[in-house]
Amino acid sequence: MEQSERQQLLRLGLLPEGYISPREERAVRDLRRRRSRLVQQHTANVLAVQNLLSRNRGHALSGNEIKRLTPEKVNALLPDANLALAVQSTLLAMRGQEAAIDLLEREACAQVRCQPAYRHLLTTSGIGQVLGLTILLETGPIERFARVGNYASYSRCVGSERLSNGKRKGRGNTKSGNKYLAWAYLEAANFAVRYNPRIKRYYQRKRAKTNGVVAIKTVAHKLARACYHMLREGSDFDVERAFA
Repeated sequence: MEQSERQQLLRLGLLPEGYISPREERAVRDLRRRRSRLVQQHTANVLAVQNLLSRNRGHALSGNEIKRLTPEKVNALLPDANLALAVQSTLLAMRGQEAAIDLLEREACAQVRCQPAYRHLLTTSGIGQVLGLTILLETGPIERFARVGNYASYSRCVGSERLSNGKRKGRGNTKSGNKYLAWAYLEAANFAVRYNPRIKRYYQRKRAKTNGVVAIKTVAHKLARACYHMLREGSDFDVERAFA
């Protein structure tokens, strides 16, 4: 599409503009995204060490056991010097990633800790410091979502199907939306089901009628809707209202 065509569509209101976060908010949000990428790289390194030990020793260590490995323990586990050096180099990379993850998390949290919206999010079942930080920074001003359904769709918590007379005629773009919010609400749903009895009962009723994936997505959808209303109203989480 040419520049003149885009300008014409904008004047007619046929090409909605995307939201761009303010420069200051983008900087903090990018710190959180950088932390997320470092966590993924750290997990990949843990799995690499597990696979190497499994291939050469017949059984793997847990993630916590790998994090506690020292050069002396590695040499005892792997007499081959080359294999031991491969593991030790990976452990060195993991130590650096852990320090960077801690630094980025502390700095990002320090900049949003005083915001009332952040404190409200922390009252939600399943949402802790990291997930609250993710939801707050990736959502931006809640006023840009006219309805709760718009926010749930942006968070990838609803399906996208085209129906006609009760029959499926196709699917929409299920990747449209914010992947970081989708991850945050799914993580929150898993924690909420584990630690909140009221939400756990709701999840079990849904799972009895469908499968686990759909049931946990339903919990994530409920949490997304609850967070939308909390951010708009400036209120704390009410599990009875969210899962009535």
